[in-house]
Amino acid sequence: MKIVFATNNEHKLSEIRAILGPSFDVVSLADIGCHEDIPETGQTLEENALMKAEYVYNKYHLSCFADDTGLEVEALNGAPGVYSARYAAIVPAGEPAGPSHDSEANMARLLRELANNNYRKARFRTVIALIEKKDVCPCGCTSIKVVHKFEGIVNGEITREKSGAEGFGYDPIFRPDGYDKTFAELGLDIKNQISHRARAVAKLCEFLVNSEQ
Repeated sequence: MKIVFATNNEHKLSEIRAILGPSFDVVSLADIGCHEDIPETGQTLEENALMKAEYVYNKYHLSCFADDTGLEVEALNGAPGVYSARYAAIVPAGEPAGPSHDSEANMARLLRELANNNYRKARFRTVIALIEKKDVCPCGCTSIKVVHKFEGIVNGEITREKSGAEGFGYDPIFRPDGYDKTFAELGLDIKNQISHRARAVAKLCEFLVNSEQ
């Protein structure tokens, strides 16, 4: 089954392809000739995921899915949340903004804000929005779009310093519950079994497999 994943992030593509397996031909935005910077102006993960999927569906008329992921830290009232990818660039008025989509800057800001706070519980949450193109008649001249959403959560805590070289984003400072290593130390094989994205994709995969039967 061929399906578009609304991203050009090679890390995400690798994870998704490994989780879904060979039964699905997952193509990227670049693979379909989409090089635009799709807006992510929603106030929630759900809104952003749907916004990206709808952009691709409306322009290219292909079944597609998009995800948005946020790191939610309890001591910071759920921040960085929907702003996780650009956390360093969002600062109070009058303070200099850091670079956007810079993992090192994002981690540095998060560790600085937690400082010596011993309450470091956090969770990663991924939301996937899938838009299916459904043919209404056998010849395919008429179709409708059907929207589905899937969520995956992994709980853990923020470490006091970075550790590990694998993974991306906040992986070097997030230790999942039940493990004594960060995502960046555990490696992709283990991460792809237990991560927030893996759990959301497992629900997506189960749905896609069942819908093919």
